[in-house]
This record gives sequence, structure tokens and C-alpha cells, in this order.
Amino acid sequence: MDNLRRIGVGAGIGVLTLALAAPSAQAHDTFGQATLTGWAALPAATFVSASDPSGSLLGGTPSNGITPPFDDQPIQGFSGIVKNGDGTFEVLSDNGYGNKANSADFVLRIHRVAPDYGSRTVDVLGGINLTDPTGYVPFALTRPDRVLTGSDFDVESIQRVKDGTYWLGDEFGPYLLHFDRAGRLLQAPVPLPGVRAPENPLGNPNLPSSKGFEGLAQSPDGRKLYPLLEGVVAGDPAGALRFNEFDLGRKEFTGKRYTYQLEDPANAIGDAIAVDEDRFLVIERDSGQGATAKFKRIYLADKRDRNRDGKMDKTLVADLMNIADPRHLGGSASVFTFPFTTIEDVVILDDRTLGVVNDNNFPFSSGRTPGQPDNNEFITVRLTDSLHADKRFTR
Repeated sequence: MDNLRRIGVGAGIGVLTLALAAPSAQAHDTFGQATLTGWAALPAATFVSASDPSGSLLGGTPSNGITPPFDDQPIQGFSGIVKNGDGTFEVLSDNGYGNKANSADFVLRIHRVAPDYGSRTVDVLGGINLTDPTGYVPFALTRPDRVLTGSDFDVESIQRVKDGTYWLGDEFGPYLLHFDRAGRLLQAPVPLPGVRAPENPLGNPNLPSSKGFEGLAQSPDGRKLYPLLEGVVAGDPAGALRFNEFDLGRKEFTGKRYTYQLEDPANAIGDAIAVDEDRFLVIERDSGQGATAKFKRIYLADKRDRNRDGKMDKTLVADLMNIADPRHLGGSASVFTFPFTTIEDVVILDDRTLGVVNDNNFPFSSGRTPGQPDNNEFITVRLTDSLHADKRFTR
């Protein structure tokens, strides 16, 4: 278990009440207004005690009142989540500070956390660093001890499979990465055939920078993974994202893929998880924060494509900029907003309740309070309708 050193950073939870945009023509149906049922936060400046220094490549420039470098590794950038079934979660930190060049001293890590919605706090119970001791990565790593950093991979999504091992989606390849329970890489990174990001050492990119696997869903029977690209492959229609199928038994892509169509080509996705064999929850959002945040939504996407337009059918299940808050759990207003640049974690808690977490991009994002670094906020929202999810996901 890790001991934590926390530096208190005042972060108000004032609420921005923004006008609700009209439903998009892409969505064929909508749920009603979701309701906030829980709110908790991990302070922005929370660090792994007695870990390695970090942030030396940020130039010492203050951001939102925080000046790098740091004596320890910040616990931030949550880009994927796994439910443990006991009130705790595994959360995945992404590449660190935003790109390959500035994240060489950010250690990739899976943290175990426990949000307490009564006290509105989040405890960090421990975690594991991601490593490649066997030498499966075919290119040079940043660290000679083969501890993986944000200059090696940008891990953005996570699934734990039946044997307890983890599969992670990376943006720099894009690759699928397979780790054991201790965070050790189990095989060579699995590339997506025909697709390369600019960070891929093999060159000839056809995908925008850091736009690889942002979402990663697992089928209810545990036989398939479905990684979703964040960016559009060169030559594909604007806003059309590839949702690929991966066979866990054969450990290879099947060649099947589906199309998730963004409501606006300028939007991005934040996460994708399965609801059942055919349907997925996808976070879709704009790049705004605070007063400029307008579009932060969760869609139900169906790969059966019942209207035969070549795209997954979409149903709006929650508008994260228009959440009812009658109990004032998130502030004094009756409407709660989640106005963050990046919202990258969604998990099914029961058939009508979702957990949602932001990626706080420490120390750069300030969507909640201008001039202050965003906390990692954990919220639960109650949907107006049942998801009718596979029962294996609601346990």
C-alpha cells in the first residue's frame, strides 16, 4: 500500500449553468435528464510518496499556480477505469503531461482508488507501475530499467480480463498492450494493421498525433475486445472513427470493424465500454473547459446499425453539461455540469447508474475554477431509463 503526500489545492465546485444544446440529428433517441447521485474528488496535487521525481521537462513554468518539477509522481490523468466490485476501482494514468517529448519522467501506472461519496473524498490505496522486464517492446525505451514512461506509450484505456491480466489501449502506435497483475508486459505490443500514428517508430503515419486507442470495450463473454480510435484515419470520412474487433483467444484483430460517427468532426471521444454484445457507452466531448465547455455527452452506440447507414446507431443517455442536482451534491445550483476539457472514464455501476471521472491533465486544466488546477472528480449519475445491460456488467 502506498502512503500519499497530499498538497491541498483549493478547488471550488461552483457550477456553471449553460444552455442545453438541441439534440443532435445523429442520435435517433434520447433518455431524459440524468441526476447526480454522488460526488467525490481527489485533490489535484496528490502524489505517490517516495516515488521518482517528475515534470523536469515542463520548463519550470507555473500553470494554474503549480510550478514543476515535482519531487514525486503526480496521481493524475485518469484515462481508464475498471470496477473491482467492492467499491474500489483501478484507474489508469495516461502519458503524463500531454505528449511524448515532455513526459519521459512520468511513470505509467495503474492506481487503486476508493471514492467515498459520504465524505466526498477519494482514497488512493496503492498501485502498480507498468514495466517491460522481459524486453517485449521492440524499440528503445526511455529508462534502462525498462519501467515504462509517457515517452514510450500513451495509455488511454483499460480492461481486466478473466485471468486477471490487463489489456490497455495506447495512442502512440496505436497498440494493444497486455500486462500481468503486477504490471509486467506479457507480449510484444499488438499494432492495428494498416494504421500508424506519428509517434509510431515505423513511420508513414495515417492518423493524427495522439489519436490512437482512446476507448477499449470488452464483450460480456470475455472473448473480444473493441478498441475505438480517437482520430480519423486518412481517407476516411470526416468524424468517422474506426471501432475494431480483437479476438482475445487468438490475440489478433479479426478484421471486423464498425464506424462511430462523431456529432461534429471537431469533437473527440473519451472512453468506450460495452453494455452487452452489441451496444456500447461512448463519451463524446468538445475541447472546451469551464465557460467554453458546451458538449460533454454519453451515447449508447449500437453496432447492429438498424437504419443501415453504415454507422453505429446512437442514443443520448446523459448530457454531462445538464445533470439535475436536487440534493445540491455538486454545488448550490440545481443543475450540475462536468465542464472539463477531457472526460475519459465511464463505468456501469448498476442498470441505471454510471460512474464518470475526468482526466484532469495536471496541472494544465482548470475547467472547474479558473486559475486553479482541476481535481480528479468522481461522480455517479442516475439515468432516467434502464440500460438493459448484460448482467455480467451490473454485478
